[in-house]
Amino acid sequence: MEQRHLGRTGLRVSRLGLGTMAWGRDTDEGDAADLLKAYLDAGGNLVDTADVYGEGEAEALLGRLIEGIRDELVIATKAVSVPHSDRRFDASRRHLLAALDASLERLGTDYVDVWQLHAYDDRTPMEETLAALDTAVHSGKARYVGVANYSGWQLAAAASWQKSVPGRATIASVQMEYSLLQRGVEREVAPAAEALGVGLLPWSPLGRGVLTGKYRMGTPSDSRAASDRFAGFVEPYLHDESRRIVDAVATASDGLGVAPLEVALAWVRDRPGVVAPIVGARTTAQLRGALAAEELTLPREIRSALDDVSAPAMGYPDHGWNRG
Repeated sequence: MEQRHLGRTGLRVSRLGLGTMAWGRDTDEGDAADLLKAYLDAGGNLVDTADVYGEGEAEALLGRLIEGIRDELVIATKAVSVPHSDRRFDASRRHLLAALDASLERLGTDYVDVWQLHAYDDRTPMEETLAALDTAVHSGKARYVGVANYSGWQLAAAASWQKSVPGRATIASVQMEYSLLQRGVEREVAPAAEALGVGLLPWSPLGRGVLTGKYRMGTPSDSRAASDRFAGFVEPYLHDESRRIVDAVATASDGLGVAPLEVALAWVRDRPGVVAPIVGARTTAQLRGALAAEELTLPREIRSALDDVSAPAMGYPDHGWNRG
């Protein structure tokens, strides 16, 4: 699998990442082991998790599976989210450093390759949060750091602050929802990332599963939209505008003789600034479908057609007052 640099760093990661949000909850240890093996066999190396996935079980499960192969992987995890609490996000130094130690213990490793802030916390001064990132890197517990789900100004402020003084931990990546059904990052986050040398890691690159085409004829009983837990997660993309985009993806896939998910994944993978989409496959069959996109490069005409049908509303001030 082709590799790319993570932002302006020397770290190289495969251009498709493996997500673990369902591990320890919908994906048991046996299935997770199969997923990891299939991914590594295909040449992948970036595995993304978080301290809140499965209430910590995703990290613990991953830790059991990487014994003996730790050096083959680039492990990325996250902190900040606080489930079952009145304070949903906590980016204080106290919480972050304790969360990092807990993640390392669950993962069974001395360091993580990429430690990410899962969300912005407006109750904590940004300089306190970023100082915790510096501590993590200087202590050797994190090799690189990143953020997730930041707005354009939040990313620009954080990355600029870290660049302002030599020796601070550079923001290497920003993980954002990004797909043909969700192109909001193109307004401000993607331009900020490009200007500051921050690599984009798209999550839910298949539009929460909708871009696979599985919902074109209804809601399959084994799909996320059919479950009480995830129905609200999928529902925002089951509307007429999304249907037009999904139909365009299906038309392109028919013409190319590939699956719709390959078209959708190849599109986002090759967008400017994107390093590696994170695919949260629940089964090896789903993962193999995603891995097949490695061989696909979309023709210019198809890419242009998909760009047009999914184009987000852009204008002042996103593109500047003098750009029409």
